[in-house]
Amino acid sequence: MTGIKTTGEKKMMFFSGRAHPELAEEIAQELGVGVVPTKAFDFANGEIYVRYQESARGADCFLIQSHTSPINQWIMEQLIMIDALKRASARSITVIVPFYGYARQDKKHRGREPISARLIADLMKTAGADRILAVDLHTDQIQGFFDGPVDHLFALPLLADYVGGKVDRSKLTVVSPDAGRVRVADRWCDRLGAPLAIVHKRRDKDVANQVTVHEVVGDVKGRICVLVDDMIDTGGTICAAADALFAHGAADVIVTATHGVLSGPAADRLKNSKVSEFVFTNTLPTPGELDLDKIKVLSIAPTIASAVREVFEDGSVTSLFDEQ
Repeated sequence: MTGIKTTGEKKMMFFSGRAHPELAEEIAQELGVGVVPTKAFDFANGEIYVRYQESARGADCFLIQSHTSPINQWIMEQLIMIDALKRASARSITVIVPFYGYARQDKKHRGREPISARLIADLMKTAGADRILAVDLHTDQIQGFFDGPVDHLFALPLLADYVGGKVDRSKLTVVSPDAGRVRVADRWCDRLGAPLAIVHKRRDKDVANQVTVHEVVGDVKGRICVLVDDMIDTGGTICAAADALFAHGAADVIVTATHGVLSGPAADRLKNSKVSEFVFTNTLPTPGELDLDKIKVLSIAPTIASAVREVFEDGSVTSLFDEQ
């Protein structure tokens, strides 16, 4: 007989960058593991240094980093952490990206533009990632940008069940804020048994975050409308859509989004909006200035933890969402 047989069992290790440690701790508690102690700091010129305090040799490693602001710093830190795991002889590296940076740049709208979402996937693969686990990618096609398995998780069950438990479903209308969200809104309709409406809008291609709302397609008069989107950045699109719904006679408007990016003028827009409640998940940390009664943040940690467990145990991530 030649060779050596090992009798060791699989080992999971959970790592986190510095972008959103609160979410990492929640996921670790759900999994019943600790976050691996990591030494990470910035040099005076902005370069990032990372070193793990425990050996990762032969382990199935799960590394979480949400691409919050300052987004480029945290993406770079994640790439460095992936490289460190690769060079530490990790058995496998699963990169958890609750919010995938640059996801809106997933295709060329005009000539001489980059496809930055593809670039991020290429960088992760080159750094050493074996698998990506993300929540509500801006478009499904991003899954094809990464040359390896991509587990696409959905916040729809969490958000829809929360809204469905709060309102009279017989008075509820699900509203897509634009044509691109119709497919997702349709899934909400199936889950809540509600009709669909669409806000038709036109975006100024030469001015960032500039939106003009034209009309509402569907019956919203006297209805409780829930606007569903994947992310809210400056709040311009969603607040304009809400105003259009109120102008067409909506009794109330609730806004839900997986990712609360909430940059720039978002704080003032949300505060001054007539929307009764904004519902997000904690894929991104909520800015302190948005500690408002009408903002509700739901934890995505149990969903991510369940997916991590399925990946580690060679189970089925898809089974977590089969009821959709």
